[in-house]
Amino acid sequence: MYKKKQIVEVEIIDLGDKNQSFGRLDDGISIFVQGPAAVGDTVKAEIFKIKKKYLVARMRELVKPSPHRIDPVCPYFGLCGGCKWQHMDYTEQLRLKRKQVQDALNHLGGFKDIECEDCLPAPELFGYRNKMDFSFTDLRYLTPDEIDIDPGEHEKPLDFALGFHAPGCFSKAIDIDHCDLSTPEMNLTLNTVRAFCLEHKEALPIYSTRSHTGELRNLVVRHGGHTGEFMVNLVTSSHNPELMEKLSAQLQDALGDKLTTFVNNITSAKNTVAFGEKEYVLYGPGYIQDTLGDYTYRISANSFFQTNTAQAEKLYLQILEAAQLKPADRVYDLFCGTGSITLFASGHCKKVLGVELVESSVNDARENAKRHGVENCEFIQLDMKDFKTIRPELDAFGAPDVVITDPPRAGMNPKAVNMLLEIAPPVIVYVSCNPASLARDGQMFCEEGRYKLVSCQPIDMFPQTNHVESVARFEKVK
Repeated sequence: MYKKKQIVEVEIIDLGDKNQSFGRLDDGISIFVQGPAAVGDTVKAEIFKIKKKYLVARMRELVKPSPHRIDPVCPYFGLCGGCKWQHMDYTEQLRLKRKQVQDALNHLGGFKDIECEDCLPAPELFGYRNKMDFSFTDLRYLTPDEIDIDPGEHEKPLDFALGFHAPGCFSKAIDIDHCDLSTPEMNLTLNTVRAFCLEHKEALPIYSTRSHTGELRNLVVRHGGHTGEFMVNLVTSSHNPELMEKLSAQLQDALGDKLTTFVNNITSAKNTVAFGEKEYVLYGPGYIQDTLGDYTYRISANSFFQTNTAQAEKLYLQILEAAQLKPADRVYDLFCGTGSITLFASGHCKKVLGVELVESSVNDARENAKRHGVENCEFIQLDMKDFKTIRPELDAFGAPDVVITDPPRAGMNPKAVNMLLEIAPPVIVYVSCNPASLARDGQMFCEEGRYKLVSCQPIDMFPQTNHVESVARFEKVK
């Protein structure tokens, strides 16, 4: 009989849900372990939840390391909600990413006859991100070493943090000085903005998710992977022209000609999503540009763009390979963002229709197409759950031969899936950042034998993390 707070020793044999790892005790009972365990580790874990068929525990001690375990480079490893796999060598990361996709297709989607390809590796394992979103909180997350320190002896203030949330802790953030996935310019900006905000703490209080008062919400930085253009976006509750001009001057001093633009996005939302309702441009054009293949893309503060530029090119080539476009094909590109996939596809088919919710992304997509003289692309602003409302526009454009869909992590709204099934294109290329969503939506495609999953290619867009991208091809069953 197991008890809460009991310490057990277990070998980790697989990944579990929600960033947990999995093992079996000697009596065969399953145990899910929270904490930085690697597959192959033997650990001691403390039980805190007892269910009929399984236990949940927290890792307390590493007894025997996995042959794939390595030393993480980040001092925040184990606390930060970001790089959860820095303690595993890269070969093991790629194996587990492929396994995540394969397991989801097999167990969640019911696809028994499909074998995923090996996960395509990334060329850079650190410093690869072209966008980082740092959060302000008025409660600083304390490390285990800090918890017992007298409040007056802390090196950093307790009521200010700019960094990343610890897993499951959205009211607090770890105040970080450096992120190894960021570029040097991003880290310099992080510390410049932190110093400025601490200096003007009275005029710029941090927004509180408890009282819904305060100003500082998020710091979002974008760095063109190929162009080097650099954007700083400070997200606040209101616009303070005098202070923003001062911050703009300090950013220009710190970054010099590396700074392309500085914008201040304003939001009244009662959440921590870094998305502005209104934007003030303090320096530069208000956007940056980056290139993928032969195309240069305009990227605004609120626009979606793949966060790993080098791997995005590899991803898009895989999309084209899965789509197998022909010169006479009509293509729909759903969740098209700034039109990056749309433009990539445009040179291989008759015409492409891009559909996107965010207005600034649609504007950027149209501008991107215009800049390159691409005339066989159209863009529509629409929430995909309202897909059915544009049926006249779809009919006017023509039935698609191929639909490319790149939804957010949650996947496609069931209404959008049903509309897609009603349109019934010969080929659906599903681009996924969440294996579970791919499996669920793919299962809906294939119900009643309507479609068949014929290929799936995982791609590592995010080394050191548990995230994996994949490109799946579904063919209509004739």
